[in-house]
Amino acid sequence: MVPGRQGFSRTAGVIRRLLVAALILAAMARAASNWWDARISEPHLGSTTDGRLLTVPFGASVRGIGRMLQEADVIRSGLVFAAYVRWSGSDPLQAGEYLFENPASLTQVVQVLREGRVHQYRITVPEGMTLDEIIDRFVQEGLGRRHELEPLAGRIDLLGGLDPEATDLEGYLFPDTYHFTRSDQELTLVSTLVTRFKEVWTPQRQKRADDLDLTIREVITLASLIEKEAALPAERALVAAVFHNRLRRNIKLDCDPTIIYAIRKSGDYDGVLHKSDLSLDSPYNTYLYAGLPPGPIANPGTASIDAALHPAPVRHLYFVSRNDGSHVFSTSYREHQRAVRRYQR
Repeated sequence: MVPGRQGFSRTAGVIRRLLVAALILAAMARAASNWWDARISEPHLGSTTDGRLLTVPFGASVRGIGRMLQEADVIRSGLVFAAYVRWSGSDPLQAGEYLFENPASLTQVVQVLREGRVHQYRITVPEGMTLDEIIDRFVQEGLGRRHELEPLAGRIDLLGGLDPEATDLEGYLFPDTYHFTRSDQELTLVSTLVTRFKEVWTPQRQKRADDLDLTIREVITLASLIEKEAALPAERALVAAVFHNRLRRNIKLDCDPTIIYAIRKSGDYDGVLHKSDLSLDSPYNTYLYAGLPPGPIANPGTASIDAALHPAPVRHLYFVSRNDGSHVFSTSYREHQRAVRRYQR
């Protein structure tokens, strides 16, 4: 009986040792799991408060991206990053420019890269900018290259036949606030502005233009003049009325911005409109030629487009600046001359 007890005792000892080993392994596994969970789930961002703007190039390896993120102190470990990416799924990390502004966990960083949530730049195109000025704005903001953008000015096919007389996109690059990425192609930039214009040019506005017996080109050209002349929103419909009334009577529009536009197109504008410029022989010179100029002289916003479609019900034929952004409107030439003597001499 004694030998049997000794065998049982040895067996129990082995079992105890195995249980202890199992407990130790379980504790180690739990510790490793906790360490792993902490590594991938705890938010991290380095000591500086500025955001990190990083560019992930096409073809970059997972390890390379991990090193880049670690060096920028967006994540703690590039090796853990690479291991997690391979363990968590097969969706690829996408190239592009990414902005990390707030502490983020490794899982969140990977999700951003997998979904391609690249940084977008906010760019505002103000009302009244010309096509050339919009191209300048894009280039200044680092969005697009000039040698690629300038040829797109003639892509009238983007209008989809909206203006059969168009020779370029002047007037149809709608002023608004947009969001683009550094990787957006130049065609995307331009076509987005044109698409926005087509959204604004609703069937209701087209019907109103038809009621006035105006083409879309005539409306946008008129709106561009209003945009350039009316600094105060309350005066847009009044300026529109003056132009409509003069067009009906075949009186020249005498609109300074049309001459400035012509001079700018020739590259000779020095920032001042000289008296000699009024005799410039250009179809855009509304001091020489009656009617509207050949096309828009800027890209008008919604308010000026609606003013062109809904002029004020007044008989004004003249307006002159008070030199404070407002104008004096007159019905007769005599009244206008009095206003000119008061404010312009």
